[in-house]
Amino acid sequence: MSHLSRAIEDSIVTLRNLSALEEPLDRAAQLILRSLTSGKKLLVCGNGGSASDATHLATEFLCRFTGDRRPYPAISLTANGEFMTAVCNDYSADEIFARQVWGLAEKGDVLIGITTSGKSKNILRALEEAKRKGVESIAILGRDGGFTKGVATIDLIVPGTVTARIQEAQKVLFHALCEMVEEKLPKA
Repeated sequence: MSHLSRAIEDSIVTLRNLSALEEPLDRAAQLILRSLTSGKKLLVCGNGGSASDATHLATEFLCRFTGDRRPYPAISLTANGEFMTAVCNDYSADEIFARQVWGLAEKGDVLIGITTSGKSKNILRALEEAKRKGVESIAILGRDGGFTKGVATIDLIVPGTVTARIQEAQKVLFHALCEMVEEKLPKA
């Protein structure tokens, strides 16, 4: 079997496993919908490829996903390199998202943390800070959820062992989340 054929087959298996997340995905959509229609915002964070996914997800809400509608407030916490390097210098990389949650999040907002391993200390710290502030959160995790499992209000765990397949499935998951929320968001 070629590399491409194997990647396609492995991806299909991983994607099929997402059907087990129907109920928590619906709760996550309701949480986001309630926040955005109440005038609150989304804060999204991740590392590496998940940082790109965090920015992508925030953009889907701030710009639009499929239909023309008003923008909704969503901030990627990965998009401010100056802030992140200052925190790494003055504190530690574990605090790059938690300090932003501390400074920007307010009750009614939703934090979304993305990690393929579930073992990103800075995502864990952001979720802990959200909890401390009374801000609800969604963790989009991979593998077995790692030490981050159970910290967020809602966990969406993509089981698997290959990072690339987990990331592909997480993207399908957050696009489905966008579809579920956008169809109920006021257009104007």
